[in-house]
Amino acid sequence: MTVSLQYSQITVLDPEESLAFYRDALGLDVIQDVTSGDHRWVTLGVAGDDNAAVVLSDAYAGRSQADGDALQQLVVKGAMSPIVFRSDDLDAAFERVRAAGAEVLQEPIDQPWGPRDCAFRDPSGNMVRILQSSPAQPTA
Repeated sequence: MTVSLQYSQITVLDPEESLAFYRDALGLDVIQDVTSGDHRWVTLGVAGDDNAAVVLSDAYAGRSQADGDALQQLVVKGAMSPIVFRSDDLDAAFERVRAAGAEVLQEPIDQPWGPRDCAFRDPSGNMVRILQSSPAQPTA
């Protein structure tokens, strides 16, 4: 049996503004864009790659007013779990996202546990990390 990640939900304050960040700055492709009433869900990933995707949605999509209010407050505070992407060229990805005007939290650095990574905030305040794995160490 194989279990793999299909998608991860990212709660955003403004789906259109967030779409510009994830599509244009990060370079993800729009896989699906669904509107239902006042709510919108946008699925992004890498075209032709059935691996994990992200779904952007507002705090009230599928939730009660009270739950949406509480979730929106967490997003505004930057208290949501980070979303982590992988790149084969971290420095180029960093420059592209920085040039798009994203708030830089951490410039690319080599972490003692292996990867080289950086961090930004998306337009809603969510932390977005991008990492590049270190080359495999030769075995003795």
